[in-house]
Amino acid sequence: MRKPSINLFLALILMLLLPFFIQSQTDTRIYNIIENSSAERIEKDIRTLANFGTRHTLSDTVSQTRGIGAARRWIKAEFDKISKDCGNCLEVFYQRSLVPAEGNRRFDKDTWVVNVVAIQRGTDYPNRFIIMSGDIDSRISDPLNGKDDSPGANDNASGMAGTIEAARLLTKYKFKNSVIYTGLSGEEQGLFGGKHMAKVAKEEKWNIIGVLNNDMIGNIRGIDGVIDNRSFRIFSEPTPVDLNEQQRIWHRFYGGEVDGPSRQLARYIHRMTSTYMPMMKPKMIYRLDRFGRGGHHRPFNDEGYAGIRIMETHENYTQQHQDIREEDGIKYGDVIEHVNFEYASKLTAVNAINLAALAWSPPAPEGVMIGGAVQPSTTLKWTTVNDDDVAGYKIYWRDTTSPQWQYSKFVGMVNEYSLKNVVIDNYLFGVVAVGKDGHESLVSYPTTLIPRRRN
Repeated sequence: MRKPSINLFLALILMLLLPFFIQSQTDTRIYNIIENSSAERIEKDIRTLANFGTRHTLSDTVSQTRGIGAARRWIKAEFDKISKDCGNCLEVFYQRSLVPAEGNRRFDKDTWVVNVVAIQRGTDYPNRFIIMSGDIDSRISDPLNGKDDSPGANDNASGMAGTIEAARLLTKYKFKNSVIYTGLSGEEQGLFGGKHMAKVAKEEKWNIIGVLNNDMIGNIRGIDGVIDNRSFRIFSEPTPVDLNEQQRIWHRFYGGEVDGPSRQLARYIHRMTSTYMPMMKPKMIYRLDRFGRGGHHRPFNDEGYAGIRIMETHENYTQQHQDIREEDGIKYGDVIEHVNFEYASKLTAVNAINLAALAWSPPAPEGVMIGGAVQPSTTLKWTTVNDDDVAGYKIYWRDTTSPQWQYSKFVGMVNEYSLKNVVIDNYLFGVVAVGKDGHESLVSYPTTLIPRRRN
């Protein structure tokens, strides 16, 4: 009898070891992205943005040196420069919407709200986007004051500078999915830039994986007296706002009330950061945003898209929305002296590695179903992804009180799997698609029951 060839033997060994490699490997490209995030470049960009004097939405749009017009032209020029360096790999453009004064308490005149957008098209899914946003505009105490100095160094030159730096880092790579880097305007006047982009996304049927909104990523000295340059917060809503009655009934009886797409995006960022940047301590906040306040991920959430807010853990309210002054020995105002550029660089790296991982990842499995009532095992079933780079699927599960996925099993190229002796009543479950490079999609939570087979 003919002996098996050495090549066949090696192929069989690789097939047996593939699940191990898929679950254990890390991507050296991710470490390179972290190492190349530059505090020096971010400092330069924050100083440039702060030196426009004011970036208030109602400020000067004609001056070359002052006001929001000069700021957005500079941002576009930076994206254009980055695009030139990568062989015109970015589509850079303005996105405009006219907001009337009538009916808007923070506009005293009809105003053009202008976003700056840079799209890095994916090789496989050009209409599937992962988005990072910062805010262009700033404000002081009076929300209608577009004249006086409003440097907005941390709120939100830090987030805008981080978005520009992420574009510098990631345009060195090719991705399956598209990445959007954007500066949104009108945030302080009522989230108008985000509302317009989310509306355009809905009308043009963008397939949005998620939105990473960065708003204040440069302060480490909190009003609570804590100095902390290691932790940050991830705000996320539990489920989409457009749930129908059937979905609400499902959550009541089968769970999922904290497992919407935005919450899965938050968990993804937490896991990626913990894996690749263990010195950083992500803190998931089970809330859309801070009390009585809002950010530019919300308009995307309102349209049903996944979106989260990344920001510092310890805010200092004397440095937010304040006229520049000194009272009783306290210096008020959002000025450059309060920004920690190394910290802003770390949070920029957090964004960049998650953008990259999701942009490299396959689409998430759809139509996830679950079964196992009054049985010793739990079965999950899903629709497989039509993507040649998928290595297989992984099932995640966790205790019902755990904020993060605790357990996982790579199950290979199947569309159904039973977890033996894992009782359905005691855990929550989800499924991801795993690429051949190890990068995973967002978790898809089951939304229907597997029909019972009739004998």
